[in-house]
Amino acid sequence: MKAVRLGIIGLGAQGGLYAGFLAEGKVKNMVIGAICDIDSAKKELAADKYPDIPFYDNYIDMLESGNVDAVVTCVPHYLHPEIGMETLKREIHALVEKPAGVYTKQVKELNEYAAKKPELTFGIMFNQRTNPLYQKVKELIDNGEIGQIRRTNWMITTWWRPQGYYDSSAWRATWGEEGGGVLVNQAPHQLDLLQWICGMPKKVYSNVKYGYQRNIAVEDEVTAVLDYGNGATGVFITCTHDIIGTDRFEILGDKGKIVVDDSKKVTIRRLSKPESELSDSMNMQDVMKIFMGGNQSDIYSEEVLEFESVWGAQHTAVLENFAAAIVEGTPLLAPGSDGIHGVTLANAIHLSSWLDKEVEIPFDEELYLEELNKRIDEEKNTLVTS
Repeated sequence: MKAVRLGIIGLGAQGGLYAGFLAEGKVKNMVIGAICDIDSAKKELAADKYPDIPFYDNYIDMLESGNVDAVVTCVPHYLHPEIGMETLKREIHALVEKPAGVYTKQVKELNEYAAKKPELTFGIMFNQRTNPLYQKVKELIDNGEIGQIRRTNWMITTWWRPQGYYDSSAWRATWGEEGGGVLVNQAPHQLDLLQWICGMPKKVYSNVKYGYQRNIAVEDEVTAVLDYGNGATGVFITCTHDIIGTDRFEILGDKGKIVVDDSKKVTIRRLSKPESELSDSMNMQDVMKIFMGGNQSDIYSEEVLEFESVWGAQHTAVLENFAAAIVEGTPLLAPGSDGIHGVTLANAIHLSSWLDKEVEIPFDEELYLEELNKRIDEEKNTLVTS
Protein backbone atom coordinates (compact mmCIF):
# COMPACT_ATOMS: atom_id res chain seq x y z
CA MET A 1 0.00 0.00 0.00
CA LYS A 2 1.56 3.29 -1.11
CA ALA A 3 -0.73 5.60 0.86
CA VAL A 4 -3.65 4.98 3.17
CA ARG A 5 -6.89 6.37 1.74
CA LEU A 6 -8.66 7.85 4.77
CA GLY A 7 -12.42 8.19 4.88
CA ILE A 8 -13.47 11.16 7.01
CA ILE A 9 -16.84 10.55 8.64
CA GLY A 10 -18.18 13.94 9.72
CA LEU A 11 -16.92 17.14 8.10
CA GLY A 12 -17.30 19.34 11.16
CA ALA A 13 -14.56 21.10 13.09
CA GLN A 14 -12.36 18.01 13.57
CA GLY A 15 -13.15 16.36 10.25
CA GLY A 16 -12.47 19.63 8.47
CA LEU A 17 -9.17 19.95 10.30
CA TYR A 18 -8.02 16.49 9.22
CA ALA A 19 -9.18 17.02 5.64
CA GLY A 20 -7.11 20.21 5.52
CA PHE A 21 -4.00 18.47 6.86
CA LEU A 22 -4.30 15.69 4.30
CA ALA A 23 -5.08 18.00 1.40
CA GLU A 24 -1.98 20.02 2.25
CA GLY A 25 0.16 16.87 2.26
CA LYS A 26 1.04 17.17 5.95
CA VAL A 27 0.59 13.47 6.75
CA LYS A 28 3.07 10.97 5.37
CA ASN A 29 1.54 7.82 3.81
CA MET A 30 -2.03 9.18 3.98
CA VAL A 31 -4.46 10.89 1.58
CA ILE A 32 -8.20 11.67 1.61
CA GLY A 33 -10.10 8.70 0.20
CA ALA A 34 -13.64 9.95 0.71
CA ILE A 35 -15.75 12.28 2.85
CA CYS A 36 -19.07 11.48 4.50
CA ASP A 37 -21.61 13.74 6.23
CA ILE A 38 -25.39 13.64 6.63
CA ASP A 39 -25.58 17.47 6.35
CA SER A 40 -26.29 18.52 2.75
CA ALA A 41 -24.50 21.82 3.37
CA LYS A 42 -21.31 19.86 3.96
CA LYS A 43 -21.70 18.26 0.55
CA GLU A 44 -21.51 21.70 -1.04
CA LEU A 45 -18.54 22.61 1.14
CA ALA A 46 -16.71 19.41 0.18
CA ALA A 47 -17.49 19.92 -3.52
CA ASP A 48 -15.96 23.38 -3.31
CA LYS A 49 -12.85 22.50 -1.27
CA TYR A 50 -12.23 18.92 -2.37
CA PRO A 51 -13.87 18.60 -5.80
CA ASP A 52 -12.09 15.38 -6.74
CA ILE A 53 -12.93 13.53 -3.51
CA PRO A 54 -15.97 11.20 -3.44
CA PHE A 55 -18.69 12.37 -1.04
CA TYR A 56 -21.27 10.18 0.73
CA ASP A 57 -24.26 10.97 2.95
CA ASN A 58 -24.26 7.45 4.41
CA TYR A 59 -21.14 6.06 6.02
CA ILE A 60 -22.05 2.42 5.19
CA ASP A 61 -22.09 3.37 1.51
CA MET A 62 -18.66 4.92 1.92
CA LEU A 63 -17.31 1.84 3.71
CA GLU A 64 -18.55 -0.39 0.91
CA SER A 65 -17.42 1.90 -1.92
CA GLY A 66 -13.89 0.58 -2.21
CA ASN A 67 -12.57 4.15 -1.90
CA VAL A 68 -11.21 3.92 1.64
CA ASP A 69 -8.65 1.80 3.47
CA ALA A 70 -9.30 3.41 6.86
CA VAL A 71 -11.69 5.88 8.50
CA VAL A 72 -11.67 8.46 11.27
CA THR A 73 -14.93 8.97 13.22
CA CYS A 74 -15.57 12.71 13.67
CA VAL A 75 -19.15 12.24 14.86
CA PRO A 76 -21.12 12.54 18.14
CA HIS A 77 -19.65 10.36 20.89
CA TYR A 78 -22.34 7.69 21.08
CA LEU A 79 -21.64 6.75 17.45
CA HIS A 80 -17.91 6.04 17.84
CA PRO A 81 -18.29 2.37 18.93
CA GLU A 82 -21.02 1.61 16.38
CA ILE A 83 -19.10 3.10 13.45
CA GLY A 84 -15.86 1.57 14.69
CA MET A 85 -17.36 -1.92 14.66
CA GLU A 86 -19.07 -1.48 11.29
CA THR A 87 -15.75 -0.32 9.87
CA LEU A 88 -13.75 -3.26 11.23
CA LYS A 89 -16.50 -5.63 10.10
CA ARG A 90 -15.70 -4.60 6.52
CA GLU A 91 -11.96 -5.18 6.95
CA ILE A 92 -11.23 -1.45 7.08
CA HIS A 93 -8.86 0.11 9.63
CA ALA A 94 -10.49 2.35 12.27
CA LEU A 95 -9.28 5.48 14.04
CA VAL A 96 -11.89 6.65 16.55
CA GLU A 97 -12.03 10.14 17.95
CA LYS A 98 -11.93 10.67 21.70
CA PRO A 99 -13.76 9.66 23.76
CA ALA A 100 -14.05 6.07 22.51
CA GLY A 101 -17.69 6.16 23.59
CA VAL A 102 -19.97 7.52 26.27
CA TYR A 103 -20.13 4.53 28.63
CA THR A 104 -17.80 1.61 29.29
CA LYS A 105 -20.25 -1.10 28.25
CA GLN A 106 -20.36 0.11 24.64
CA VAL A 107 -16.60 0.71 24.53
CA LYS A 108 -15.96 -2.83 25.77
CA GLU A 109 -18.07 -4.15 22.89
CA LEU A 110 -15.90 -2.20 20.46
CA ASN A 111 -12.68 -3.44 22.08
CA GLU A 112 -13.86 -7.05 22.10
CA TYR A 113 -14.82 -6.86 18.44
CA ALA A 114 -11.50 -5.21 17.51
CA ALA A 115 -9.62 -7.96 19.36
CA LYS A 116 -11.13 -10.46 16.90
CA LYS A 117 -9.55 -8.50 14.03
CA PRO A 118 -5.86 -8.33 15.01
CA GLU A 119 -4.84 -7.92 11.36
CA LEU A 120 -6.57 -4.51 11.30
CA THR A 121 -5.24 -1.30 12.84
CA PHE A 122 -7.49 0.13 15.56
CA GLY A 123 -6.41 3.47 17.03
CA ILE A 124 -7.79 6.41 18.99
CA MET A 125 -7.09 10.12 18.56
CA PHE A 126 -5.24 10.71 21.83
CA ASN A 127 -3.04 13.35 20.24
CA GLN A 128 -1.53 14.44 23.56
CA ARG A 129 0.31 11.11 23.75
CA THR A 130 2.48 12.42 20.90
CA ASN A 131 3.33 15.55 22.90
CA PRO A 132 7.07 15.33 23.74
CA LEU A 133 6.39 16.95 27.11
CA TYR A 134 4.01 14.23 28.30
CA GLN A 135 6.14 11.52 26.74
CA LYS A 136 9.03 12.85 28.87
CA VAL A 137 6.91 12.91 32.04
CA LYS A 138 5.81 9.32 31.43
CA GLU A 139 9.43 8.29 30.85
CA LEU A 140 10.47 9.93 34.14
CA ILE A 141 7.73 8.12 36.07
CA ASP A 142 8.33 4.78 34.34
CA ASN A 143 12.06 5.04 35.09
CA GLY A 144 11.40 5.70 38.78
CA GLU A 145 13.03 9.17 38.69
CA ILE A 146 10.83 10.43 41.55
CA GLY A 147 10.18 7.04 43.09
CA GLN A 148 6.81 5.72 44.19
CA ILE A 149 3.91 8.09 43.51
CA ARG A 150 2.31 9.50 46.66
CA ARG A 151 -0.03 12.13 45.25
CA THR A 152 -1.24 13.53 41.94
CA ASN A 153 -2.91 16.90 41.39
CA TRP A 154 -4.14 18.21 38.06
CA MET A 155 -6.02 21.47 37.76
CA ILE A 156 -7.00 21.94 34.12
CA THR A 157 -9.44 24.83 33.85
CA THR A 158 -8.27 26.20 30.49
CA TRP A 159 -11.36 24.78 28.78
CA TRP A 160 -13.37 28.02 28.89
CA ARG A 161 -16.46 27.88 26.68
CA PRO A 162 -19.06 30.69 26.40
CA GLN A 163 -22.78 30.05 26.27
CA GLY A 164 -22.67 30.66 22.52
CA TYR A 165 -20.49 27.58 22.10
CA TYR A 166 -23.13 25.38 23.69
CA ASP A 167 -25.91 27.06 21.71
CA SER A 168 -24.08 26.51 18.40
CA SER A 169 -25.29 22.94 17.98
CA ALA A 170 -28.28 21.02 19.32
CA TRP A 171 -26.21 17.95 20.25
CA ARG A 172 -23.72 19.84 22.40
CA ALA A 173 -23.95 19.58 26.19
CA THR A 174 -26.72 16.98 26.12
CA TRP A 175 -26.94 13.61 27.83
CA GLY A 176 -28.72 12.05 24.89
CA GLU A 177 -26.29 13.04 22.14
CA GLU A 178 -23.01 14.14 23.70
CA GLY A 179 -23.21 11.99 26.82
CA GLY A 180 -21.94 14.65 29.21
CA GLY A 181 -20.03 17.91 29.36
CA VAL A 182 -16.43 18.82 30.10
CA LEU A 183 -15.49 15.23 31.04
CA VAL A 184 -16.48 13.79 27.67
CA ASN A 185 -15.77 16.74 25.41
CA GLN A 186 -12.85 18.85 26.61
CA ALA A 187 -11.00 16.82 29.27
CA PRO A 188 -10.71 13.27 27.85
CA HIS A 189 -7.08 13.99 26.91
CA GLN A 190 -6.18 14.80 30.51
CA LEU A 191 -8.10 11.81 31.86
CA ASP A 192 -6.16 9.62 29.43
CA LEU A 193 -2.80 11.18 30.26
CA LEU A 194 -3.47 10.97 34.00
CA GLN A 195 -3.98 7.19 33.92
CA TRP A 196 -1.36 6.65 31.15
CA ILE A 197 1.31 8.32 33.26
CA CYS A 198 0.20 7.60 36.84
CA GLY A 199 -2.02 4.52 36.58
CA MET A 200 -5.72 3.99 37.21
CA PRO A 201 -7.17 4.83 40.62
CA LYS A 202 -9.07 2.17 42.55
CA LYS A 203 -11.73 4.52 43.94
CA VAL A 204 -13.21 7.89 43.01
CA TYR A 205 -15.19 10.42 45.02
CA SER A 206 -16.44 13.51 43.19
CA ASN A 207 -18.25 16.80 43.55
CA VAL A 208 -19.71 17.70 40.16
CA LYS A 209 -21.88 20.69 39.24
CA TYR A 210 -24.33 20.42 36.35
CA GLY A 211 -25.28 23.65 34.60
CA TYR A 212 -23.36 25.54 37.29
CA GLN A 213 -22.34 28.60 35.24
CA ARG A 214 -23.87 27.75 31.87
CA ASN A 215 -27.43 27.05 30.77
CA ILE A 216 -26.80 23.34 30.10
CA ALA A 217 -27.90 20.03 31.59
CA VAL A 218 -24.43 18.46 31.79
CA GLU A 219 -21.35 19.14 33.90
CA ASP A 220 -19.32 22.35 33.66
CA GLU A 221 -17.50 22.05 37.02
CA VAL A 222 -15.70 18.95 38.35
CA THR A 223 -13.64 18.15 41.44
CA ALA A 224 -12.67 14.49 41.87
CA VAL A 225 -10.66 12.84 44.62
CA LEU A 226 -8.77 9.72 43.51
CA ASP A 227 -7.61 6.81 45.66
CA TYR A 228 -4.94 4.62 44.05
CA GLY A 229 -5.37 1.84 46.60
CA ASN A 230 -1.79 1.90 47.89
CA GLY A 231 -2.01 5.02 50.04
CA ALA A 232 -1.49 7.40 47.12
CA THR A 233 -4.23 9.93 46.40
CA GLY A 234 -5.03 12.45 43.71
CA VAL A 235 -7.23 15.40 42.86
CA PHE A 236 -8.54 16.21 39.38
CA ILE A 237 -10.23 19.58 38.77
CA THR A 238 -11.68 20.89 35.53
CA CYS A 239 -14.36 23.33 34.37
CA THR A 240 -15.49 25.40 31.38
CA HIS A 241 -16.22 28.74 33.11
CA ASP A 242 -12.71 29.96 34.05
CA ILE A 243 -11.80 32.49 31.34
CA ILE A 244 -8.32 32.98 32.83
CA GLY A 245 -7.69 29.26 33.29
CA THR A 246 -4.99 27.20 35.00
CA ASP A 247 -3.14 24.16 33.71
CA ARG A 248 -0.93 22.68 36.43
CA PHE A 249 -0.11 19.01 36.87
CA GLU A 250 1.87 17.88 39.93
CA ILE A 251 3.14 14.39 40.69
CA LEU A 252 4.69 13.87 44.11
CA GLY A 253 6.87 10.82 44.64
CA ASP A 254 8.89 9.57 47.61
CA LYS A 255 12.08 10.64 45.80
CA GLY A 256 10.99 13.94 44.28
CA LYS A 257 8.35 15.92 42.47
CA ILE A 258 7.38 16.75 38.88
CA VAL A 259 5.42 19.91 38.10
CA VAL A 260 4.02 20.64 34.64
CA ASP A 261 2.92 24.24 34.00
CA ASP A 262 0.68 25.17 31.06
CA SER A 263 1.65 21.94 29.25
CA LYS A 264 4.85 23.78 28.25
CA LYS A 265 7.29 23.61 31.16
CA VAL A 266 8.35 20.66 33.30
CA THR A 267 10.15 21.21 36.61
CA ILE A 268 11.77 18.09 38.06
CA ARG A 269 13.03 18.16 41.63
CA ARG A 270 14.98 15.06 42.63
CA LEU A 271 15.61 14.47 46.33
CA SER A 272 19.16 13.65 47.43
CA LYS A 273 17.69 10.75 49.42
CA PRO A 274 14.19 9.27 49.67
CA GLU A 275 11.92 11.52 51.75
CA SER A 276 11.63 8.90 54.51
CA GLU A 277 15.43 8.81 54.92
CA LEU A 278 15.59 12.63 55.08
CA SER A 279 12.84 12.57 57.69
CA ASP A 280 14.73 10.04 59.81
CA SER A 281 18.08 11.84 59.56
CA MET A 282 17.09 15.50 60.09
CA ASN A 283 16.36 17.26 63.37
CA MET A 284 14.35 20.46 63.90
CA GLN A 285 17.49 22.57 63.71
CA ASP A 286 18.09 21.27 60.19
CA VAL A 287 14.47 21.94 59.32
CA MET A 288 14.62 25.53 60.61
CA LYS A 289 17.59 26.22 58.34
CA ILE A 290 15.43 25.19 55.37
CA PHE A 291 12.46 27.25 56.54
CA MET A 292 14.70 30.30 56.96
CA GLY A 293 15.82 30.18 53.34
CA GLY A 294 18.96 28.12 53.71
CA ASN A 295 20.71 26.31 50.88
CA GLN A 296 18.50 23.46 49.73
CA SER A 297 20.94 21.95 47.23
CA ASP A 298 21.70 19.23 49.78
CA ILE A 299 17.99 18.37 49.82
CA TYR A 300 17.17 18.30 46.12
CA SER A 301 18.42 19.17 42.65
CA GLU A 302 16.26 20.95 40.11
CA GLU A 303 15.94 20.52 36.35
CA VAL A 304 13.66 22.66 34.17
CA LEU A 305 12.64 21.59 30.67
CA GLU A 306 10.66 23.75 28.26
CA PHE A 307 8.75 22.48 25.24
CA GLU A 308 7.25 24.21 22.24
CA SER A 309 3.88 23.01 21.01
CA VAL A 310 3.16 23.59 17.32
CA TRP A 311 -0.60 23.80 16.78
CA GLY A 312 -1.89 20.82 14.84
CA ALA A 313 1.40 18.91 15.01
CA GLN A 314 0.07 16.43 17.57
CA HIS A 315 -3.00 15.58 15.49
CA THR A 316 -0.90 15.03 12.37
CA ALA A 317 1.49 12.92 14.45
CA VAL A 318 -1.35 10.56 15.42
CA LEU A 319 -2.54 10.36 11.80
CA GLU A 320 1.02 9.69 10.63
CA ASN A 321 1.58 7.03 13.30
CA PHE A 322 -1.76 5.41 12.37
CA ALA A 323 -0.74 5.34 8.70
CA ALA A 324 2.69 3.94 9.60
CA ALA A 325 1.03 1.18 11.63
CA ILE A 326 -0.98 0.17 8.56
CA VAL A 327 1.80 0.52 5.98
CA GLU A 328 4.88 -0.48 7.95
CA GLY A 329 3.60 -2.24 11.07
CA THR A 330 4.82 0.56 13.36
CA PRO A 331 3.41 0.20 16.93
CA LEU A 332 0.54 2.55 17.74
CA LEU A 333 1.16 5.38 20.20
CA ALA A 334 -2.52 5.25 21.11
CA PRO A 335 -4.08 1.81 20.56
CA GLY A 336 -7.87 1.99 20.27
CA SER A 337 -8.28 -0.44 23.16
CA ASP A 338 -6.78 2.19 25.50
CA GLY A 339 -9.87 4.36 25.02
CA ILE A 340 -11.71 2.40 27.72
CA HIS A 341 -9.57 3.87 30.52
CA GLY A 342 -10.55 7.52 30.14
CA VAL A 343 -14.21 6.56 29.70
CA THR A 344 -13.96 4.50 32.88
CA LEU A 345 -12.64 7.50 34.82
CA ALA A 346 -15.29 9.86 33.43
CA ASN A 347 -18.07 7.35 34.19
CA ALA A 348 -16.78 6.81 37.74
CA ILE A 349 -16.69 10.58 38.37
CA HIS A 350 -20.26 10.97 37.07
CA LEU A 351 -21.54 7.97 39.01
CA SER A 352 -19.96 9.12 42.28
CA SER A 353 -21.68 12.49 41.98
CA TRP A 354 -25.02 10.93 41.02
CA LEU A 355 -24.95 8.50 43.96
CA ASP A 356 -23.20 10.97 46.29
CA LYS A 357 -20.71 8.37 47.45
CA GLU A 358 -17.31 6.91 46.72
CA VAL A 359 -17.26 4.59 43.70
CA GLU A 360 -14.91 1.65 43.24
CA ILE A 361 -13.31 0.86 39.89
CA PRO A 362 -14.52 -1.31 38.25
CA PHE A 363 -18.05 -0.13 39.01
CA ASP A 364 -21.46 -1.56 38.15
CA GLU A 365 -21.79 -0.77 34.42
CA GLU A 366 -25.51 -1.53 34.35
CA LEU A 367 -26.08 0.89 37.22
CA TYR A 368 -24.16 3.59 35.37
CA LEU A 369 -26.24 3.06 32.23
CA GLU A 370 -29.45 3.10 34.27
CA GLU A 371 -28.49 6.44 35.85
CA LEU A 372 -27.42 7.88 32.49
CA ASN A 373 -30.72 6.84 30.89
CA LYS A 374 -32.63 8.57 33.70
CA ARG A 375 -30.95 11.83 32.70
CA ILE A 376 -31.58 11.23 29.02
CA ASP A 377 -35.29 10.65 29.75
CA GLU A 378 -35.46 13.80 31.91
CA GLU A 379 -33.84 15.75 29.11
CA LYS A 380 -36.36 14.47 26.55
CA ASN A 381 -39.27 15.33 28.84
CA THR A 382 -37.89 18.82 29.36
CA LEU A 383 -37.64 19.37 25.61
CA VAL A 384 -41.21 18.12 25.08
CA THR A 385 -42.70 20.39 27.77
CA SER A 386 -40.62 23.48 26.99
